[in-house]
Amino acid sequence: MAQSNPQVIIYSAAWCAFCHAAKDYLDKKGVQYTDKDVDSSPAIAQEAMKVSGQTGIPVLNINGQIIIGFDRPRIDAALAAV
Repeated sequence: MAQSNPQVIIYSAAWCAFCHAAKDYLDKKGVQYTDKDVDSSPAIAQEAMKVSGQTGIPVLNINGQIIIGFDRPRIDAALAAV
């Protein structure tokens, strides 16, 4: 049975256009998420690198599934799987 409220974390930065696009997309879909600004803390930046294995953003964690970049098909698939 699908879970109605997926746990979503997005690692982003204010200057990142793809981060804004990903958050806008989630907003339009009505998906709540926790936004972690990698520029606000070195620990958050390290956390993003640890979960993704690289330095690029945005990094989305949707119920443990890691998506790097604003990849609509993968985001939709991860949301549909919860």
